[in-house]
Amino acid sequence: MAESKKKPNPIDVHVGGRIRLRRNVLGMSQEKLGEHLGITFQQVQKYEKGTNRVGASRLQAIASILEVPVSYFFEGAPGGGGAEGFAEDSQTAYVVDFLSSTEGLLLNRAFARIGDPKVRRRIIDLVRTLADDE
Repeated sequence: MAESKKKPNPIDVHVGGRIRLRRNVLGMSQEKLGEHLGITFQQVQKYEKGTNRVGASRLQAIASILEVPVSYFFEGAPGGGGAEGFAEDSQTAYVVDFLSSTEGLLLNRAFARIGDPKVRRRIIDLVRTLADDE
């Protein structure tokens, strides 16, 4: 039972968060992802929380289902170093947290449905103006 109280590895938590983010962006339920993988939605939950580590073959299957390269799940990973450095880790975490929120998902889905680039640009300008007013 000591294993259940062990804190999840930060990389596993990050990968799980990226799975949740992409699944939500696509509007896919945990149950639906589980069906595609032949596992329960509870197992998907454990992957997304980082309490269960995702094996390489399972991660490849998830990437295929969620239509992203496997590298997507490691973007902005803690301690990744490389070209990203530490300065972007907190910014990346903030963006992932926002996009995983109900408001972030709703905003992202609605914005993506706007076909006119000029309208999208005006919305960005509006949001920046509103943010500056605070």
